[in-house]
Amino acid sequence: MVKEIERAGIPVVHMCTVVPISLTVGANRIVPTIAIPHPLGNPALDLEEERKLRRGLVERALKALETPVDEQTVFEQ
Repeated sequence: MVKEIERAGIPVVHMCTVVPISLTVGANRIVPTIAIPHPLGNPALDLEEERKLRRGLVERALKALETPVDEQTVFEQ
């Protein structure tokens, strides 16, 4: 689905825990997340630290949306 949305001219960020799968399905902008049961958070952290973690992931995804790409790109930290 990611590729079809991109084909329509809408940039998409695929946030995932298993980057090789995203690469296999052809996602262009990939942001690695935390863990399979908690992709956008870490319940072991205190509330403030988890908010920082989540905000960082969302900011990375927004930066990926702004970035023109010609090939599959993984946006690490």
